[in-house]
Amino acid sequence: MRHGKKFNHLGRTASHRKAMLSNMAKSLLEHKRISTTLAKAKELRKYIEPLITKAKEDTTHNRRITFSYLRNKEAIKLLFGEVVEKVGNRPGGYTRIIKTGYRLGDNAEMCIIELVDFNELMLKEDKPVKKASRRSRRGSGKGTSEAAPTTEAKDSPEAEKAPEADASADVSDDKTENKDEDKKAE
Repeated sequence: MRHGKKFNHLGRTASHRKAMLSNMAKSLLEHKRISTTLAKAKELRKYIEPLITKAKEDTTHNRRITFSYLRNKEAIKLLFGEVVEKVGNRPGGYTRIIKTGYRLGDNAEMCIIELVDFNELMLKEDKPVKKASRRSRRGSGKGTSEAAPTTEAKDSPEAEKAPEADASADVSDDKTENKDEDKKAE
């Protein structure tokens, strides 16, 4: 039975689980978004969010604590530099888990875990989507109004040709009338 078990063991020994979460945390800090199973993502979220909270206060002690978890100087630089700049005013909830479906081989539930403030598409989509929908409506109206002048422009050469054709028809009518008058005169 699972009574009183605090976390998911992920089918690994303690040392393997610790190494895996450390590597996943480094990858998340480096790439800002990784694809993994839902169970691993939930455990990674519990692993990395306290580290980001500690990184908000840049002290030697906090750097040593986070280094004991990550064991990578480059990851520590990223965490205390680039990541904290973006999430400095956020009171928690630094990661987002987005479910992506099921893996083909074993039907495991897959997801993407990402740092919230680094997804520029989601940050920009909220505002431009509204503008884009308005633009599309206006654009369709403008498109028809722009299309109309082009059809008028096409019609105008025909309209110009039509009077010439009418004039030439008038000239030919005059010639036939002249011929008719000549015949009558004879």
